[in-house]
Amino acid sequence: MAFDYKKMLKRELNVGLKDRQYRMMGGAAALLLSVFLGNVFLLLIGIVLVATAFMRWCPVYSGLSKSTVDPNEPAPDSGSHSGTGSH
Repeated sequence: MAFDYKKMLKRELNVGLKDRQYRMMGGAAALLLSVFLGNVFLLLIGIVLVATAFMRWCPVYSGLSKSTVDPNEPAPDSGSHSGTGSH
């Protein structure tokens, strides 16, 4: 499996919802631990995990042509909220 640097720069949705939850929880835990331990490495790891979870894009996954997105999962929001539906 070769790593494609050119493909790595293309921003495609490649982090699935379950993977997103794991990244968010792991990133939050790493950020919390970094505050108490004063560890810069954990801080950086936590920031990267939370950022990739938020964007649903991982440059390493892109470079490896990997995706954890399930074809049946709902499409991400376009950023606008219509106000319909229950809260």
